[in-house]
Amino acid sequence: MDNNDDDKKITRRGFLKAGGSVLFGAGVAGVAGRSVWKMLTNPDDIFYNKESDKKKVPDAEQLVSPYRLTGAFEVPGVISGMEVLPDGHILLAMATSVSIYSATGSLTENFKVPGGARDVAVYRDRIYLLYPDRIEIYGKHGEELGGWKACSDDADYCFFTVFSGGVFVTDASAKNICKYNLDGTLARFINSPKGFVVPSYSFGITNIGGKVFCSNPGRHVVEQYDADGNFIASFGEPGAGAGQFCGCCNPVQLTGNNAGELLTSEKGIPRISCYSLNGTFRSILLDTTALGGGNDAYEMRVFKDRLIVAGHKRVSVFQYDDRMAADTLCGSCTAPCPMKVTV
Repeated sequence: MDNNDDDKKITRRGFLKAGGSVLFGAGVAGVAGRSVWKMLTNPDDIFYNKESDKKKVPDAEQLVSPYRLTGAFEVPGVISGMEVLPDGHILLAMATSVSIYSATGSLTENFKVPGGARDVAVYRDRIYLLYPDRIEIYGKHGEELGGWKACSDDADYCFFTVFSGGVFVTDASAKNICKYNLDGTLARFINSPKGFVVPSYSFGITNIGGKVFCSNPGRHVVEQYDADGNFIASFGEPGAGAGQFCGCCNPVQLTGNNAGELLTSEKGIPRISCYSLNGTFRSILLDTTALGGGNDAYEMRVFKDRLIVAGHKRVSVFQYDDRMAADTLCGSCTAPCPMKVTV
């Protein structure tokens, strides 16, 4: 690729990351000159600002988290993706490396990879790394096992999920999901019946029980598809309250828990919430204060009764506490949940 093409690609990606897809909405809303530029260059300054945080989430300071921090450790690089291995070890993708840590933060494996990975997934002892324009596959000790290029020169891949049904990748440029077979052959493109609106890199995806769940961030909904890529249902609504998704583009991260329910992670005013698979809101599990602040969405995974959270250069481990949960929605929830172990 020559320098001119590279500059164009950087400009396009920068525009998407800044929220180019909300330009039309800004015009409709009557956002003028300087505000439109501020929205495009840093949409969170428009949608989330320190002066208005309390107004947008009035119950933020009153929230009592049902989870308590039981451990944390720092890592040397910014975390771009996280997975938890079957033995409980934590796999992290960082700037130019993949590292595996014990739950207490002891480094057990590390190998170099090309820079720029946006997400990581593990399936059948294989480590999949997602780049904007390709997927690479490694063994657990860093052996190169193959991979494939994106199906389009204009691809701008965000997140992915890998399971027996295939490899499902969200594309911020094409605003669709690319489904690949496990051998890397393209199976199909998946388009939302509502149309995916992707103002920024908030296009999360996961699989639970053979179904695929992805965010439609500009519409503030989560959509569900079967393993063939057929639309099943969606849920969600914009707003600042518990059980709603606020700002320009949420939720960002998605994962499942051991009870087969869905966890969402939001940016701007970070929080992690729990929903049933049909969209019934359960509870906010961790709010901005419990997570450690900032504006970025936190990556999260569940291992047995632990909720593992990664943000910037830190990994934190939380566990349910029945005393803290006594007056929360989580504490009164009757859904069977193996995470709710008395401590």
